[in-house]
Amino acid sequence: MINEVYKSLITRYADRLDTEKFTKTVINNILDDLDPYTVYMEEDEKEGLDLLTRGKYGGVGINLGERDKKLTVISPIDDSPAQRKGIIAGDIIVKIDGLLSKEMSLDDAASHIRGPKGTDVTLSIKRFGNEQLIDFVLTRDDVTVKDVTYAGMLDNETGYIRLTRFSKNSGPELRSSILNLQRDNARRIIIDLRDNPGGLLQSAIEILDMLIPKGELLLSTKGRLPEANKRYTARKKPIIEDDVKIAILINEGSASASEIIAGTVQDLDRGVIVGTSSFGKGLVQSVYGLDGSGKRSLKVTTAKYYIPSGRLIQKPGYINDELVVREDKEDSLFVTVGGRTVKGGGGITPDYEVVMPKSKPLLLECWRKGLFFSFAQERQHTYDIYEDALIDLDLMTDFKVFIDDHELDVITDGEKQFREARTKITALDSTNMDLTHAFDFVETFIIDREATLFDEEKDDLRRRLLLELVGIMKGTDFRVEESIKDDPV
Repeated sequence: MINEVYKSLITRYADRLDTEKFTKTVINNILDDLDPYTVYMEEDEKEGLDLLTRGKYGGVGINLGERDKKLTVISPIDDSPAQRKGIIAGDIIVKIDGLLSKEMSLDDAASHIRGPKGTDVTLSIKRFGNEQLIDFVLTRDDVTVKDVTYAGMLDNETGYIRLTRFSKNSGPELRSSILNLQRDNARRIIIDLRDNPGGLLQSAIEILDMLIPKGELLLSTKGRLPEANKRYTARKKPIIEDDVKIAILINEGSASASEIIAGTVQDLDRGVIVGTSSFGKGLVQSVYGLDGSGKRSLKVTTAKYYIPSGRLIQKPGYINDELVVREDKEDSLFVTVGGRTVKGGGGITPDYEVVMPKSKPLLLECWRKGLFFSFAQERQHTYDIYEDALIDLDLMTDFKVFIDDHELDVITDGEKQFREARTKITALDSTNMDLTHAFDFVETFIIDREATLFDEEKDDLRRRLLLELVGIMKGTDFRVEESIKDDPV
C-alpha cells in the first residue's frame, strides 16, 4: 500500500516533486510515531555515531559554543591542531574558509570545520585586544576525544573519575584512571556519570567487567529476532579490589549506558548510587545500511535492556501505544542480590537522593547569555596568574557593570505567572482602577526585588565567575577540581 501511494503521488501530483527530499520527508513521517531513537540517517548525519565507534574524528580539535550570538571557541582540545597553532578560549570565529559563521548554525559550523585528515581549513579569528582578524590555516588531523575528562584524589582515601560518554576509548581510559587511583591508595572510588548520555553498549560491558566479579550476569537484551536476545556476564576478575567502596553519581541527564552501569552496580550490591533519578533510556539500536553505499542507513530499535534484577531501564511512553501489541507487563518492585527492594518502571532511582539546589534567577540568566565566559575571557588579560583573581577587590563591582550593560531580562519566581494573570484579567476588565493599582503595586515590588538580586546572589555569581576564569587560565582539570569543592553531591 505504501509503495502504491508513493508512486501515485510522484507520478500524479500537480507539481513536480523533488524525489529525494519528498522521500526523506515520507520516511521521517513514518518514523515519527515510533520511539525517538529509530531514525533515518544520511552520511553527514552519522558524525556522532562515528565518533563513538572510532573514538576520534577528522578535525582541528575545538570545543565550540555560541556566546552573544557569535561562534566562540570554548576551549581547544589538548594536543590538537588548534591548540598547537595557538587558538585560545574566547576566540571568536568570524569566517570558516571565507564563509561568514554568523550565517551558520552551530552544527553547520562544526561540519565545515571538520573534514578528512591532512586537509586544510582557514579560520578567521577575532581576538580580544586585536582590531584586525587573524587568519589561522589549520591542517586537520585525527582528534581523539577524551571520555574521562578528570581523574584524581579528593582526599587521602577518595578517588574521583568523571566519565562524559561511552565511546571506543571509555574502557581503556577508565581502566587507566582506576589503576592510577589505587596506586594512590584510594579506598573509595566515585564514578561520576551525571549528564552522561550513554553511547556504546560494548563500552559499558567492558567497564562493568572492571567492577563486577567474574561470572555474574551484567545485562540481558530482549527483542523479537533471535539475534537480539543476548546475555552478558562478567568475563574477568575486577580490577577494583573487593574492599574498595564504589559510588556512582547519576542525574536526569544520565542515560542508556550510564544507566546500565548504575543499575547493575545497584542490583548486585557492589556500590551505592547517589544523586537524582536517571533519564530512562533502555532501548538497543542497530544500524542497517539501505543502499550498499554507506551513505544512507536506518538506525532501528531492535531490543530492550534488562539489568540483573530483571528491571527494564526504559521509561514508559516512548512510543505511541496504539501502534504496539503489548506482550509483557512490567513489575514495579524488584530485589537486589542482597535482598534490598529497588524500584522498577524505568530509569534508575538512587539509593541516596541528593537534589541539586535550584538555580537562582540572575545566575541562570547570566549563564544562558554566556556572560560568565565573556567577562572572564576579557578579564583574564588583567591578571598574571589565576590566583590574582582571588584577591581582586574590584572583580564583582566590574562584573555588575558588565551585567547592567547587557540589560538582562531576569524572570524571578512567580513573575511569569503574574504577567500572564495580569494580561488575562485586564482583557476582561481594563477599566477597573482598583485592579490596575493592585497590579501596579505588584509590578513595583517585582522591580524592587530584581534590583536586590545581585547582592543576594553575589557569592554564587563570584564562584561561577572564578570557575570560568580558572578554566580559561589553568585548564579543564583545575576547573573540575574547583567545581567539586562546591558540589552538593
